[in-house]
Amino acid sequence: MNGASREALASARERLDALTDSPSADAAKLADELAAVTALLDREVSLRRVLTDPSQAGEAKAQLAGRLLSGQVSGDTADLVAGLVRSRWSQSRDLVDTVEELSATADLTAAQQAGTLDDVEDELFRFGRIVTSSTELRAALTDRTASAGAKSELLRSLLGGKADAVTERLIVRLVTQPRGRSLEAGLESLSRLAAERRDRTVAVITSAVPLSDGQKERLGAVLAKLYGRRMHLNLDVDPAVLGGIQVRVGDEVINGSIADRLDEATRRMAG
Repeated sequence: MNGASREALASARERLDALTDSPSADAAKLADELAAVTALLDREVSLRRVLTDPSQAGEAKAQLAGRLLSGQVSGDTADLVAGLVRSRWSQSRDLVDTVEELSATADLTAAQQAGTLDDVEDELFRFGRIVTSSTELRAALTDRTASAGAKSELLRSLLGGKADAVTERLIVRLVTQPRGRSLEAGLESLSRLAAERRDRTVAVITSAVPLSDGQKERLGAVLAKLYGRRMHLNLDVDPAVLGGIQVRVGDEVINGSIADRLDEATRRMAG
């Protein structure tokens, strides 16, 4: 996002945090309602253009959104959406992307409040690895001819009772409402949001053999110092790494053996 949209997104995140900080707030319900608004705005192109039209007064757009959502969503959700359409947006699609992000963040907040956010992070990562390793599953979940209901049933048969309810809701929404993204990109985006809830950066670690607890602790500490923030390590094992390790943080990929990379990192910090 650029310019006005970036500022609007930042304000929207602050409003969501203030709302979900309230003991009376139902973060899971808020997430479901925002997901419904996302689907509406994604489907109704003319509507989102009207709601992001810079030539229209913000209050008039907020009143329009209020009338459309009246009786369909809770007051908290309606107020949040009204605040969004009062803002200025560089592109109309940025509004939809923001509502979708707020929906996912609300669900992750529900997990955080329940003390299961770590589980959700790990389950999102593991599901991504399962999809990557199974061409048949990926094909079934991305089949454009399959109905959303069929995909939901497949996911519930895979995840029901085995994953946190938040994980299941997030993945079902992603698969049934991909909005032009690849499944892998969507899962990565959800993992990033989960990490941000704990003010951490996700590092995907691929090694030839499982790392020991000591190696994981040492690697996490070094990466935290290198990047200046706490790190969440998503661990994967791939014998093709041939005794070394690969670290991916965002778009940056670091290759090398465990010992060599840790020694290099230590030298960089010392310098």
